[in-house]
Amino acid sequence: MTTAETTSKSHRGTIFVEDAEILEQFTHPADQFVLRVRAPRIAEVAMPGSFAHITCAPGLPMRRPLSIMRADRDEGTLDFLYKIVGEGLGRLSQRRPGDSVSVLGPIGQPFRPDPERPRSLLIGGGVGIPPMVFLAEHMAAGTDSGWQPLVLMGSEVPFPFRLTRVGEHRGLPGAASAAIEDLQAKDIVSRLASMADLDGCYRGYVTDLAAEWLSGLADKEIDEVTMFACGPTPMLEAAAAVARRFGVPCQVSLEEYMACAVGGCAGCAVAVRTDDGVAMKRVCVDGPVFDAEAVFPPAA
Repeated sequence: MTTAETTSKSHRGTIFVEDAEILEQFTHPADQFVLRVRAPRIAEVAMPGSFAHITCAPGLPMRRPLSIMRADRDEGTLDFLYKIVGEGLGRLSQRRPGDSVSVLGPIGQPFRPDPERPRSLLIGGGVGIPPMVFLAEHMAAGTDSGWQPLVLMGSEVPFPFRLTRVGEHRGLPGAASAAIEDLQAKDIVSRLASMADLDGCYRGYVTDLAAEWLSGLADKEIDEVTMFACGPTPMLEAAAAVARRFGVPCQVSLEEYMACAVGGCAGCAVAVRTDDGVAMKRVCVDGPVFDAEAVFPPAA
């Protein structure tokens, strides 16, 4: 048996299939939805960065991969934020409380925070926002880590959260005054960026906002920073460039089309630099989290 086969089989042992009851479906502007389901076995073991493969509606055999935004172990629930793209997610948005959906998960390698670098810069763009919420809240719930998460989110449509206005924070421009109310209630600092002139948001790319914050840190503080990012590929490339500029490690969660999502079809493979050279890695089970330098190396 090859190493790849061993890894794949070992990983599948941690994946569950549950007929999950839809508890709530929240509608937000620009065809954005937050889906809450009861899936206790998956919620018990899900980690920030993992995702689930969901059957959207009867008669649609192809599942859709959705990042997990929250996993409540006590309640046995999972939250997913998604935006309608295609028929499958359009059909999912029409499902109602009491309906059942098949959920396969948790899938994938999670983020790997380093306790020696507790200043955690979390960057989420568009549908890449959910893993950042999960990671930030997971860090804030820890009692012995000393994590200091800063969550920066970018979107060109209204954010699908209740917002609040906050005061200045060191290294962040005062014009960025909007924050996520749920995160602020957990003492997690958050700020928003947009090119769409959204009220209270930093005018620019979220990676530019990240660079502004990093530029205000002393060298000793930079040595305590790790970046985590999820979003469209251009945003991830920009995040990798910012991390390289300031000399901080960065982990990125990739988004790819998937068929099986458990490593069998290899349809989501991407080129990744390894110690043995460039190799094709499956985003579903080898990722979705990779070191930024491995997938977005500096230009030759």
